[in-house]
Amino acid sequence: MNSTGITRKVDDLGRIVLPMEIRNKFDINPKDALEIFIDGDKIVLKKYEPCCIFCGNMADNILFCEKRVCKDCISKLHNS
Repeated sequence: MNSTGITRKVDDLGRIVLPMEIRNKFDINPKDALEIFIDGDKIVLKKYEPCCIFCGNMADNILFCEKRVCKDCISKLHNS
């Protein structure tokens, strides 16, 4: 893991501001969702990119019963 040398304080509501350089590097824009993971004693943030619940494909997803399913998996389900 690389250190950026940047620190931020947590405000009274538990918020932090991600530096602009980091937001630009990871294409994080206002209203984008971030996933929060715990890795041992680390907190990891990752830009949320919804994917197919079956294969993990992030392209050509359709929302079905509030779940994302790609066109390939829909085709496989239809043919089985």
